[in-house]
Amino acid sequence: MKRGKSKADAPKKADSKLSVKKGPERASKKPRKSKADKDPNKPKRPPSAFFVFMEEFRKSFKEKNPNNKSVSVVGKAGGDKWKSLSEAEKAPYVAKAAKFKTEYTKKIAAYNKNQSGGGSHAAGDEDESDKSKSEVNDDEDDEEGTEEEEEDDE
Repeated sequence: MKRGKSKADAPKKADSKLSVKKGPERASKKPRKSKADKDPNKPKRPPSAFFVFMEEFRKSFKEKNPNNKSVSVVGKAGGDKWKSLSEAEKAPYVAKAAKFKTEYTKKIAAYNKNQSGGGSHAAGDEDESDKSKSEVNDDEDDEEGTEEEEEDDE
């Protein structure tokens, strides 16, 4: 009598496929990339018009509903209110957001300029230059150069 493959053989094959690879076989996989460390000196991104609106809305919502402790309820109510606003009603928030964005672009440009020029020591250089401005000035030539640079930055 000839028999076909038994059911006992099937799990062994499946087990070999599911086995965990160890040693040199695993080394062939690419190592995971870790996130780059965030620079604490980097300026924060500016809030959008919606988030500018939400700052004001949270205050008014808290006054109307002092017993509400749920963040999600405030967020949903704010989102619904934002959707119901007309373009004219959104305009002041859009203008504030645009103002924040222009300030951010200036700050990030200065930050990027410092990063390319001085590397990670840029923050230390700024502290030293501030100290030298406040100290008694022996060299008038050095002071004139820094005043001109300050006027250009403004």
